[in-house]
Amino acid sequence: MSAPIHVGIDATTWSNDRGFGRFTRELVTALAARDSGFRYTLVFDQAPSLPVPDGVEQIVVSTEQSLGEASTGDNARSPSYLINMGRTVRKAGFDLFFFPAVYSYFPLFSSVPKVVCYHDATAERLPQYLFPKKRNQILWNIKTRLAIFQTTRAMTVSQSSARDLHEVLGISEHKIDVVTEAADPVFRPIADPSIGQAARARYGIPDTARLFVYVGGMNAHKNVLGLLKAFPEVVSAHPDAHLAIVGSTAGTGFWDNVPELKAYIADTPGLSDHVTFTDYLTDDALVELFAGTEALVFPSLWEGFGLPAVEALSCGLPVLASNCSSLPEVVGEAGLFFDPEDVESMRDTLVRFLSYADLADQLRKAALPRAATFTWDAAAGLAEESFRRAVA
Repeated sequence: MSAPIHVGIDATTWSNDRGFGRFTRELVTALAARDSGFRYTLVFDQAPSLPVPDGVEQIVVSTEQSLGEASTGDNARSPSYLINMGRTVRKAGFDLFFFPAVYSYFPLFSSVPKVVCYHDATAERLPQYLFPKKRNQILWNIKTRLAIFQTTRAMTVSQSSARDLHEVLGISEHKIDVVTEAADPVFRPIADPSIGQAARARYGIPDTARLFVYVGGMNAHKNVLGLLKAFPEVVSAHPDAHLAIVGSTAGTGFWDNVPELKAYIADTPGLSDHVTFTDYLTDDALVELFAGTEALVFPSLWEGFGLPAVEALSCGLPVLASNCSSLPEVVGEAGLFFDPEDVESMRDTLVRFLSYADLADQLRKAALPRAATFTWDAAAGLAEESFRRAVA
């Protein structure tokens, strides 16, 4: 019997509450649950604050600060951080090294095969929204070019992103492997209406409101400002419409535009009565809020996958989403689509959803079957295929 393939995994995003942190945790958990001839070791830059699956080994590198601390605002990781991470991985003797997100990539000057997951090419498509300074964009481009040069297999999370890897980043189609994402089992329908009502009460959302929810980051490319611009006319057509914006407003992650969002609400008469910031919510709290929600609204200008969409679908919610990038591919027949750069298109879609009960019921019925097409076990199986191609 041959020895298992020893896969080292960059775990510097393990505690991150954004999409790539969840992707890392969920995929590693699914990989660890399979008995497919692999051995896994997570490489951290700080001791993990969240649990690690049984059977997965750990290495903690001594660094002066974590990836999250080094990447706040316009900061960047230091040369010593990158050197320490690369040196530790080189000495570990892995058969393969996996970066679950190019965001956290660090140079690894060794002959070990490398699988790098490029979730999207949003930074290249929309740099004006993602980088606070030109310096940050230059550093990102240098890092990404080096990562591409060192990539044995390029992983991504949708067919839309696979096209971008080839057309925008210039990665050969023959090197690209597509996996998927999925919702955690905590995301499920809740039949008891009192749970949704209690969640609304916690955040000061009126009992009678017809609630839309946005979940995600507050960066400009997420286009929450566009949604806010469309919402006054949604309220004009349906005075009971309400929007809950779920996500951290602390400004401790990527460059965001929270001050601009709050200023727009304050400057638009009456809008503050129809918009609520809940701040970051745990999965359990979000599921409870979803129990009292009409639909998820996903107005992003570009997405690699769109995990909040699948999480909402898993709770039986329709998704009203942008008609670009991966979102039509993910949401399918369980949603309606709009042009994210057209405020009238967004407004008309939300008004249409609220105006036609039969349409809303049809979309709800499609939500759970659509969500069931995405599983982490399937993603793990596809990831293992990518790992085998890399070591071959």
